[in-house]
Amino acid sequence: MITRGTTGINRLRRSDRWLIHDPFVRRTLVDASDPLVVDLGYGARPDTAFELASRLRTVRADTRVVGLEIDPARVVPGRDGVSFMRGGFELAGLRPTLVRAFNVLRQYPEEAVAPSWAQIQSGLAPGGLLVDGTCDELGRRAAWVLLDRERPLSLTLAWDPFDVDTPSDIAERLPKALIHRNVDGERIHDLLVKADRAWSWAAPYASYGPRVRWRVAHDRLRSEGVPLRPQRRRLRDNVLTIAWDAVAPS
Repeated sequence: MITRGTTGINRLRRSDRWLIHDPFVRRTLVDASDPLVVDLGYGARPDTAFELASRLRTVRADTRVVGLEIDPARVVPGRDGVSFMRGGFELAGLRPTLVRAFNVLRQYPEEAVAPSWAQIQSGLAPGGLLVDGTCDELGRRAAWVLLDRERPLSLTLAWDPFDVDTPSDIAERLPKALIHRNVDGERIHDLLVKADRAWSWAAPYASYGPRVRWRVAHDRLRSEGVPLRPQRRRLRDNVLTIAWDAVAPS
């Protein structure tokens, strides 16, 4: 399905930053026999594909990036080691180590998510990964699911510390698999309620800025037994990564 194709320079910076720092993703790229990456549905302009290539090459210099678009009018000449082809969920016959699909499935019905994931997963190279995500027009709020060839692995929420009043504000940018599940009785709703509660509990740290306040709130959530991935370094973004099983639809 041809999507709206809206894009913008630096729109996907938060997910790119996460990709180059996440230990599992880094190891997957470093260990790959062929570090081929597909930017699926890059939109009306190829800016984000070039940005992805530049950032991933800080992890592995020989990373190859191919942008795929179902609309032939959007396929542009390649440059700087990035090429472009017509293609969709079949990945144009490529066998990439990593596929990034942002703001693609958001425009599909919820029931299309599982078969779309399965089709992309079937085209991954052994050990390959898929990132299915959504963000706002300026890239200030983003959410994505990381999958391997078999199943979803994790959900990550990331946001500009100065653009969000409460963590649950990210709900409007949840991936298609979860955006309709933010209701009572669903795990993702429970997580956002707990995140807001921890954020309120950390209010005394607000004078130190929203990054410090979120670190305190994040630690609070983990102390309450929420299975969040530890944050091992200072981050520019406020980030929450949790195992998929903890947020999967009921």
